[in-house]
Amino acid sequence: MEMITNVPEYEVIAKEKLPKMVYDYYASGAEDQWTLKENRNAFSRILFRPRILIDVSKINMMTTILGFRISMPVMVAPTAMQKMAHHEARAASDAGTIMTLSTYATSSVEEVASTGSGIRFFQLYVSFQISTLPCLFTLPPYLTLKNFEGLDLGKINKTDDSGLASYAANQIDQSLSWKDVKWLQTITSLPILVKGVLTAEDTKLAIEAGAAGIIVVKAAQGKVPVFLDGGVRRGTDVFKALALGASGVFIGRPVVFALAVDGEAGVRKVLQMLHDELELTMALCGCRSLKEITRNHVVADWDHPRVLPRL
Repeated sequence: MEMITNVPEYEVIAKEKLPKMVYDYYASGAEDQWTLKENRNAFSRILFRPRILIDVSKINMMTTILGFRISMPVMVAPTAMQKMAHHEARAASDAGTIMTLSTYATSSVEEVASTGSGIRFFQLYVSFQISTLPCLFTLPPYLTLKNFEGLDLGKINKTDDSGLASYAANQIDQSLSWKDVKWLQTITSLPILVKGVLTAEDTKLAIEAGAAGIIVVKAAQGKVPVFLDGGVRRGTDVFKALALGASGVFIGRPVVFALAVDGEAGVRKVLQMLHDELELTMALCGCRSLKEITRNHVVADWDHPRVLPRL
């Protein structure tokens, strides 16, 4: 796929290749999809303050995430049912970064662990909303949710469009609270990240509960690393996130769309393009390492949104 020159192009081609049901599952957001659009539009309102005449002949993008050394601050977010896009992918470990396995993956933890020595995270769903699994969605008969094998998922009626949704509805634990984050720490020595933190109030509670990091919001005041997940499509987006205080970013949809178009090679190319674009942006802003990226390199123009077209 040599003709592809940027990450968003993969979605255009994937839309043509994938069955409509599968594409809609990967591409859609909740309700009116306002947040989905705003994730992209928000990046367009952040402008650069380039610096000149700085020796940027050597640029280092390596970073450490929770003690793990990776090649760049771009990691693979958890996305459910990747095998609907392609049967296999190992590009994250090849790129020297972190891959996150979804609870609702079509590969098991053991299967992913057997593919190499890359760094893996696991997204644990303890409670989830019904919107996670669209009501008009049927898992193809040749796929299973591998991390649930041996449990009661056999009762799901795969001929029933609402099978997965019905199962999801029965699994919601409305009593989930911060005490469960503390309890989880008693049964594992692994670092725990809390995903979906959207307010300063919950950031404070996440820190008090012992979270090793949070994903989405700022206001951690340097006490735990903050990661951004959502809307990243360019290396410039990565730079902007880092300039505003993120320790790294996660990408989800670009991975499944690249998988659908060109399998493992597509994911490898997506990660390489983001790497190269981030490197170029750092050079233009006079940053030789990630620690040199600061809030002074960007300015937010929140009053003049630049609405991006949907490809």
